[in-house]
Amino acid sequence: MKSSLRIALSAALVLASSQFAFSADQIRILAPTWLGFAPVHIAGDLGCFAGKDLDVSIKFEDDLTNVMAAMARGDIEMQMRSVGEYQGRPRDASTPGIIIGTIDESVGGDGVITDDKIKTVADLKGKVVAAEPNIPSRLLLQMELKQAGLSLKDLQIKDIATADTGAVFVDDSIAAIATYEPFMSQALKASTRPGARMLVSSKDHRGIIIDAIIARNDDFEANPDKYAKFLGCIYEAVDFLKAEPEKFADMASKHFGLTAAEVTEIVDSSLSYTTLAESLAYMGKPGEKGTLHGIFETVMDLNLENGAADNKLVATEQIDNSAINKVTAK
Repeated sequence: MKSSLRIALSAALVLASSQFAFSADQIRILAPTWLGFAPVHIAGDLGCFAGKDLDVSIKFEDDLTNVMAAMARGDIEMQMRSVGEYQGRPRDASTPGIIIGTIDESVGGDGVITDDKIKTVADLKGKVVAAEPNIPSRLLLQMELKQAGLSLKDLQIKDIATADTGAVFVDDSIAAIATYEPFMSQALKASTRPGARMLVSSKDHRGIIIDAIIARNDDFEANPDKYAKFLGCIYEAVDFLKAEPEKFADMASKHFGLTAAEVTEIVDSSLSYTTLAESLAYMGKPGEKGTLHGIFETVMDLNLENGAADNKLVATEQIDNSAINKVTAK
């Protein structure tokens, strides 16, 4: 009996140990339907996560409210968003999430589309403009309006889900839509509106729309090496896609419901993936600030100005560069 009991206890301990290890190495991610986050999918396809004993899963979720709730409940360990979205309402200094790396910059993937009735941003005064709350293109629109002596208050803002861009653009009572890829290109290609085009583009505002990798604070503090291994895989995937763009497009297309040609077109025209060296420059050396700290503060001021954020967050408290500085270049 004693021998059987020891065997049973040993088996239980082994099972408990393996379950703990599985839990500790797990990273569950929610992110919008944006090709900027494709390196996560590619790193998985290349076997990098499995090779480092990481159990990584990613699901699409465009609604930031749902993502923040999932992180607060402990249902996910990570999310990915632009710095501007990260700062948005209702986040305050105690809200779970800390920026541990960057993954891409939008260089045309976010914008405002319209038709030939609108010649300049100033023509939007008093018009109905559709946009999802707190998305990067809404921030871009705010910047352009400010240059024209206007603000978002001079427009009639209609809240929509970005995934509905194509359907909303059919309605010509909507003067313009703030949106992002792939929905932006799909809406323009399908539109019969005369002069359908992009009015505002992130390619004209470099250094503002930076997508960040955001970890849940308690898990990051308990398992810092897990996140360093994850970041290593992300930047290996970025190196792969830069070296093998055709293979990358084919692999990514299966995850995003696009053709390889569509992936190539969107990536080439709208975003730039950040390499390890570029992300290190954004994040800074241990104990120092990187360029992302300044971007964070600039975007924070814009978000407070347009009411997208209620609380002024401090960059040094929201960015942690410890894990990325453990990653070594291959």
